[in-house]
Amino acid sequence: MKRINPNPTPNIPPYTWNRPIGLDWDKPYTVRYSSNLDDGPWHGMPLGGFGAGAIGRSPRGDFNLWHLDGGEHIYQNLSACQFSVFEETKGQKQAYALSTEPPTDGSLSTWQWYPKQKAGLNTGTYHALYPRSWFVYENVFTAQLSCEQFSPIWAANYQETSYPIAIFEWIAHNPTDEPITLSIMLTWQNTIGWFTNSVKTPEVQVRDDGSPVYEYKPRWGESTDNFNLLVEDFHRIGCTMTKLSIADEPAEGEGQMAIGTFTNAGVEVNYNTRWNPVGSGEEIWHYFAIDGTLIDEQNELPAQEGEQIGVGISVRFTIRPGRTRKIPFFLAWDLPVTEFGAGVSYYRRYTDFYGRNGKNVWSMIRTAMKHYQTWRENIEAWQNPILEREDLPNWFKMALFNELYDLTSGGTIWSAADRDDPKGLFAVLECLDYRWYESLDVRLYGSFGLLMLWPDLEKSVLVAFARAISTADDTPRIIGYNQASAVRKIAGATPHDLGAPNEHPWEKTNYTSYQDCNQWKDLSSDFVLQVYRDFLLTGADDYEFLWECWSAITETLAYLKGFDKDNDGIPENEGAPDQTFDDWQLRGVSAYCGGLWLAALEAAIAIGKVLIEHPREIPYYPPQGFHSEVDQNSVDAINNQISVYQNWLEKALPIYQEKLWNGEYYRLDSESNSEVVMADQLCGQFYAKLLNLPDIVPVECALSALKTVYNSCFKNFHNGKFGAVNGVLPDGSPENPNATHPLEVWTGINFGLAAFMVQIGMKKEALEITEVVVKQIYENGLQFRTPEAITAEGTFRASHYLRAMAIWAIYNRLLAEVRE
Repeated sequence: MKRINPNPTPNIPPYTWNRPIGLDWDKPYTVRYSSNLDDGPWHGMPLGGFGAGAIGRSPRGDFNLWHLDGGEHIYQNLSACQFSVFEETKGQKQAYALSTEPPTDGSLSTWQWYPKQKAGLNTGTYHALYPRSWFVYENVFTAQLSCEQFSPIWAANYQETSYPIAIFEWIAHNPTDEPITLSIMLTWQNTIGWFTNSVKTPEVQVRDDGSPVYEYKPRWGESTDNFNLLVEDFHRIGCTMTKLSIADEPAEGEGQMAIGTFTNAGVEVNYNTRWNPVGSGEEIWHYFAIDGTLIDEQNELPAQEGEQIGVGISVRFTIRPGRTRKIPFFLAWDLPVTEFGAGVSYYRRYTDFYGRNGKNVWSMIRTAMKHYQTWRENIEAWQNPILEREDLPNWFKMALFNELYDLTSGGTIWSAADRDDPKGLFAVLECLDYRWYESLDVRLYGSFGLLMLWPDLEKSVLVAFARAISTADDTPRIIGYNQASAVRKIAGATPHDLGAPNEHPWEKTNYTSYQDCNQWKDLSSDFVLQVYRDFLLTGADDYEFLWECWSAITETLAYLKGFDKDNDGIPENEGAPDQTFDDWQLRGVSAYCGGLWLAALEAAIAIGKVLIEHPREIPYYPPQGFHSEVDQNSVDAINNQISVYQNWLEKALPIYQEKLWNGEYYRLDSESNSEVVMADQLCGQFYAKLLNLPDIVPVECALSALKTVYNSCFKNFHNGKFGAVNGVLPDGSPENPNATHPLEVWTGINFGLAAFMVQIGMKKEALEITEVVVKQIYENGLQFRTPEAITAEGTFRASHYLRAMAIWAIYNRLLAEVRE
C-alpha cells in the first residue's frame, strides 16, 4: 500500500507541553511528607469550566481526575470512560481502547489497550496548551489520527467559561491509495450521585504537619437507580445519564451527564445505552472489534443495588485515499448544586444560563454542537497575540497558559449571580493539601492570571475579603504549630482565607489553624496592595470597587498598626512564624513584612486621594425628585486617614533602611542577628514600583539586593539547578540544615522574584530562574499539579498550588517593559 499524501498538520501550536503517549517516568519527584497528596505523575490538562467541576485525562489516555464535587479531590482511573478506535484496511482489522493503562481489577478483560511508547516504537504524542490538549496517534493505525480536546474558556468571558462542557474533535486522514474504514467509539460510565460527601458533618482533625483536615468519603460506586436514555434530536444523537431520584431541586451530586455526536449520511452511528462497565466488557467489545459497530441497544432499566451501568456511541465511516474527516464528540455534565457544610449549598455559575433543576445537560450538548468551532476561534484569538510574540521563549509561552489549569481543577467554586454579586462569588483553593479558599498571602502572587484575564472575578475575591475584615468569630481553636489556644477571627484582622469546602466559604473565614493568622503581619498589607493593584491595572476607573473596600482598608491597617509595640511606625514580627513563610520565625522589623507595610501605606494614601477626587454620591429622595450630594464627612475622614498614614510612613521609611540595610542586601529582620539572604526580601518594593508608588528603598539598594539574591539563593544553591531557594547564607549554605521553608524552592515565589527582576532591569536573570523552575515542574512529573515547594532532594510539597500562577506577574512586567 502506497502513501500518497501526508497528513495535514493538526492545529497544534508549537508551544505545547508534550510527552510520548504512555511513556513511563524514570524518577518523578515524590512528595516530601507522607501526609501530603501524591497521586503520581500521570496528570494531564483538565476539562471543564470554572466552578463547574473538572475532569482530567492523562498523557496515557485515561480519565483519572474527578473534581466534580466543589473543593474535593478524587484521583482514580475509570477505564470504561474512554475512546476506542476500530480500523479496517484491505481486510486487516484492529481495535484499541485508547489508554495505555488497562484496568488493574480484572474488568474490561476482553478489550485491547493501546500500546505505550517503548524502545523503537513511538505510538504517539500528547500535547497540552491550556485550555486545549491533543493526542496524536502514530505507528499503530494506518490512518493518521489526532484528537483535540478543550472546554470553552477564554479571557474576559464570564458565561461560556463557566460551562461544564468538553469537546473532542477527531481528525482522521487517509495517507494511502486505498480506502480506510474507521470507527471511533466513546464509552462512559453513569456516575450520577457519586460526587458528594457521605459524611455530612465530617470531623476536623490535625495532620502531622499541624494543618487541619477533614474526612471525605464520596459515594463512589453507589449507582443504585441510575439509568440512561437515548436522545435523537434531528442530526444529533447521544446518551444522557441520570438517576431516578432527581427532583426539580436536586441535591449535591444529582443531575445528569451526557455524551453526544452528529449524525449524517456519511457516517453510521450506533449505540448501547446499558452495559456493564465493571464486567468483561464483551457486550461492547465483541461487536466493536468485529466491524466497529454496536448493537443499537436501548435500555432504560435502572441499576440495581451493587450494579454499574454505562453507555456507548460509535461513529463508523470510510475515508477515501488522500481525504480527511473530522468527527466531533461532546461531553457535558449538569450537577447544579455544590454543598459545603451540611445544609450550606450554592448553585453553580453556569446555572444562570441553563437553569437549576439538573435536567439541562442535552441543552448544553446542543449549544456545544452549535458553537464549538467559534469557541475554539475565541481561544485562538485570545492566545495568538501572546504565542506570536518572538521575544518570549517557547517554554515560557507553554508554561504561561498551562499554569492556568488550576482555575479549572483547583477545587474552584463559582456561584450563581445575585444582586450583591452580579457575576457570582468565586474562589480557588490554596491547594488540595491546604484545602481552604483564596489564601490571601498566596494570592498576592498567584492572582495575576485572574487579574489580567478575568478581572471581574478577581475583584469579587477582594470584595469578599473586604466584607470579612470587620467580622469576628470567638470560637477557640488549638494552633497546630505550637498547640496554643486562639480565637478563630478577630474583628479588624484581615482573614487568611475565605473558608473551606466543609463549612461555609465566604461567610466563615480563617479556616486554617496551623498558625494563628490573627497575628500575621503581612495579611493586612496584602489586602491593601491587592485592592489598589486591581483598581490600577484594570483601567483605574472602578471607583465603586475602591469605595467597597475603603472601610476595610482603614480598619485592618489600624489593626496591624497595633503590633507596632515601640511606635516606630512599623509593626514588629514576634518570633512565631507570623507571615506567609509560616515555618520561618522572624523577629522585630522584618524585610518582608516591613516592606509590604510601607508599600501598603503608600497604596492606602493613593486610594484615599482617588476617593476624594471621586466622592461617592449619596442618593436621597425629597418630594421634588431624585438628587444626590457628596458626603463631606467622608471626604474629611479620608483626609484625616491620609494624614495618619503619611505620619506613619514618614517615621517608618528611615527606620526600615537603618535597621535592615547591611550595605549589600536587606537583613531578614532586626532582632535575630541572622545573615540569611531572603529571596523575597523586597516584595514590598516590587509592589510599590508595580503600582507607580514612591520607592520604599533606594533603587540602587534594591538592585544590589536582587543581585545578591541571584548569586546566593540561585547560583550558589546547587549551582542554580533547582531555582532560587527561600533563604540561605551568602555562600549558598544553609543557616540551619534542618530548616524547612528556608531550604525549599517555592515555585510562585520564584516567579514573583523573576517579575521583580524584569521590573528592575534584570530580564536575563529573571528568565534564567524562571526557565529552571519551569523545567523542574514539567520534566519531573509535576505538570498540572504544580507544587508550592521543591527541594534539592527531588521531593515536593503541596501540589495543585495557587501561588504558581504568579508566572503571569512575569508576563505583566514583560508587557510593561514593551510599553515603556
